[in-house]
Amino acid sequence: MAELVQTDAVPRRPKRRRGRLLPYLLSLPALLVCIAILVPFVTAAIYSLQRYRLNLPYLRGFIGVDNYIDFLSDPAFWNTLRISLVYTAVTVVAELLLGLGIALLLRRPTRFHNAVSIMLLLPLMTAPAIAALMWKLMTNPSFGILSYLVGLLGVHDFKWASDPSTALFTVVLVDVWVYTPFIMILLLAGLRSLPRQPFEAAALDGVPASFVFFRITLPMLAPYIITASLFRLLDSIQQFDIVYAMTQGGPGDRLMVFQVQAYLEFFQYTNVGRSAALLMILWLITNILSNIFIKNWLRLRARAHGHA
Repeated sequence: MAELVQTDAVPRRPKRRRGRLLPYLLSLPALLVCIAILVPFVTAAIYSLQRYRLNLPYLRGFIGVDNYIDFLSDPAFWNTLRISLVYTAVTVVAELLLGLGIALLLRRPTRFHNAVSIMLLLPLMTAPAIAALMWKLMTNPSFGILSYLVGLLGVHDFKWASDPSTALFTVVLVDVWVYTPFIMILLLAGLRSLPRQPFEAAALDGVPASFVFFRITLPMLAPYIITASLFRLLDSIQQFDIVYAMTQGGPGDRLMVFQVQAYLEFFQYTNVGRSAALLMILWLITNILSNIFIKNWLRLRARAHGHA
């Protein structure tokens, strides 16, 4: 009997070892992703504390926070900060309003509405850089189709992205065309998941549609709105593809957003330290904004569950 017990206990040890190793194996992909994120982040943080120019390698050295201090007295930095925040605010608000309006129109899950929602997702499937180049051709003052259509309305010699007064409008137009479907599909999913009882009760009581929208629909949809706005905010403030493909940050410095300026600092001016410092400042701004949005989202969720 002792021999049988020993022979039965031997094959169980590998199974126990597999059970102990399984959680570590399952968490390995997340660990690899975390390492892949932290290594470039730490490298950029180290570079931002150095005087590091590719064309002057012998001057490389640790300078502390001098790169950050230099930005405080640099008008170009404050111009970049202002343009980035304005671009982010305008694109997020415009896309949120349009996405919410389209989602309300397609709220009923009919075959026609489902087909229209699928068609509206086509711009989102286009790479932003390709979309920007396509719009750059369409807005060409000489042969662009949009310039021709605007000319039919009596507006001639419209410069679009080549004019400082209309460059922001043009780039925002491209951004709205590409990313509004993203907000639309998130809010549409939120609208279709809302409970029907409050709306049915309001319909029986004859409550006005405006009251239902502002007092029932919007409060219940608020977590979805904040989530969609957060995603777009984080993407808009780091926008590079559309802005660079359309204007390369111009005309002049009219659209010199963070990512474009960091790109030029690295590849054109070969100033790795300033480029890394710009990206670290951008990370700090996005971290602050995302924390604000997440706190509001948690507060709204708690209120929705009756814990606030």
